Amino acid sequence: MDAIAPLLSGLSAFALYFLLSLIALMLFKLVYTLITPHDEWKLVKDKNTAAACALSGTIIGFAIALGSAASNSISLVDFGVWALVALIAQLVAYLIVRLFMPKISRRIEADEVPAGLVLGATSIAIGILNAASMTY
Repeated sequence: MDAIAPLLSGLSAFALYFLLSLIALMLFKLVYTLITPHDEWKLVKDKNTAAACALSGTIIGFAIALGSAASNSISLVDFGVWALVALIAQLVAYLIVRLFMPKISRRIEADEVPAGLVLGATSIAIGILNAASMTY
């Protein structure tokens, strides 16, 4: 029982960070889908592969950065600040792709898979860079 006590003491912190991460992920999905001109969820439900690639990459990119924020934060407030930074970075990723592909939303709506892949891959790359930058 003495060996289990330290493991159980960390369980509450795990549960709290995990719950906050899930909330941040849902909040991110909401904010991101409000920012983009196309309705990702509707497109994905309509079997649009380009939208699925783009949204999946964006969620993965955010989750990578969020994981780094959780593992490197020193408090829940610190975690919240870095989660917000991660959210902003993912919005910037969308704006970067839009800068080079101004018709990205129309192309995703038209189910042009290459456009969805570029947006998804850029979002993952930004998430990795963001996560690496959070290690201090």
